[in-house]
Amino acid sequence: MTEARERTFEALPPAQGRGFTTTWWGHAWLKALEDTALDTGQLKAGRKLARGGGVGAVSIRPGRITAVVQDRDGTRHRSDVLLQQLGEEEWDRFLSMAVERAGHIAALLEREMPPHLVEDAAAAGVDLLPGVGDLEPECGCEAWDHCAHTAALSYQVARLLDQDPFVLLLLRGRGERALLDELQQRSATYGAPPDEVPGGPRPEVPGVSAEEAYAASVLLPALPPPPALPPEPGLPPVLDTETPPEPGVEAEALEFLATAAAATAHALLAEALSPGHATRPVPTEPTVEEDAARLASGSVTAVLSARLAAGSGRDGEGLALAVRAWRYGGAAGLAVLEEEWTPSGEAKARARASLEAAWDGGEGPVLRAARNRWSVQGGSAQLRLAPDGRWWPYRKERGRWAPAGPPTSDPAAAMAAAGGDEDGGGED
Repeated sequence: MTEARERTFEALPPAQGRGFTTTWWGHAWLKALEDTALDTGQLKAGRKLARGGGVGAVSIRPGRITAVVQDRDGTRHRSDVLLQQLGEEEWDRFLSMAVERAGHIAALLEREMPPHLVEDAAAAGVDLLPGVGDLEPECGCEAWDHCAHTAALSYQVARLLDQDPFVLLLLRGRGERALLDELQQRSATYGAPPDEVPGGPRPEVPGVSAEEAYAASVLLPALPPPPALPPEPGLPPVLDTETPPEPGVEAEALEFLATAAAATAHALLAEALSPGHATRPVPTEPTVEEDAARLASGSVTAVLSARLAAGSGRDGEGLALAVRAWRYGGAAGLAVLEEEWTPSGEAKARARASLEAAWDGGEGPVLRAARNRWSVQGGSAQLRLAPDGRWWPYRKERGRWAPAGPPTSDPAAAMAAAGGDEDGGGED
């Protein structure tokens, strides 16, 4: 039989209403949790975390559920809940029982788990739903019993079970596709008519002409209102699981990219919901060099930083300088770091006038100009002129010019940020 696959469900929005579940099997799941946990206070705290959206994406695979759960103070913990898988003999009994009643297969296809299916399975010696003590907790907070984090994860899984009982069957050891394929094979052997077999012939659906569909478009309702902006980006799934990654795939890098993508999506949604968004120009796609600096400006490990440096054609120190430039001014700051340009005669005249006006009575430093860069003669400070007329402070560090602050229209302020006012001689 095909091996069951891992499934990851995106983080659910905060729960509405009093209950977490509406199905009887969802209630049975929570009853197993509540009858197992020794500390009801932890259950209450877990309900609050789950209800408030503190549970990130949930990964489900045979025998284990995993998610990152965030405390109200922002601390994150990897939490797992374990459930024993069914053995091969138990699955054989369950599948044999299911094919004897077409209603069982139909119910599963409708994403339902009627009581008689569970009762018939129990009569065959197969317990589908967990009982007291079956939900075993593991959490990064190192609690020995169910803590608020594993409780929150369990409450969230109850909501997933409401939507799809195949989640429970996957936990017990069989993925949906593998289970349905086996049922189809056994149904054919058992003698079920083809139209009762999953994947069998389906009735033809009459089509609609393009002309009719276009004419009906005027009857469509108005678009729904845009979604509300979540208070913060969603939590990425935990990829450090027992399922080995494909060759060449690194879980650490994927988790990092998922976190960065969630933050970017949150920022884009905030921008899209802001006033005047429709009139703003569409931003250009970042270059590889820009994207590497953007990603490295977050919290990255040394291994990921080295990969970002190599991927963008930089060494480690070059990436560190790019990150500083990005933090000071994004793509514009990076361009000032890595690109030179020659100001036009008019732009150069305005720059000179700005420099002369910045210091009274010739008290400013002696500057040597080279294209758009003015360096303190005999010193280690530099001003760089951007195309928008602003001045960027730079300071020489270990033989390289490094960004020293954000841009400003006042060259004297930029020079102070670069430390030029204190230069008493140095590298040229």
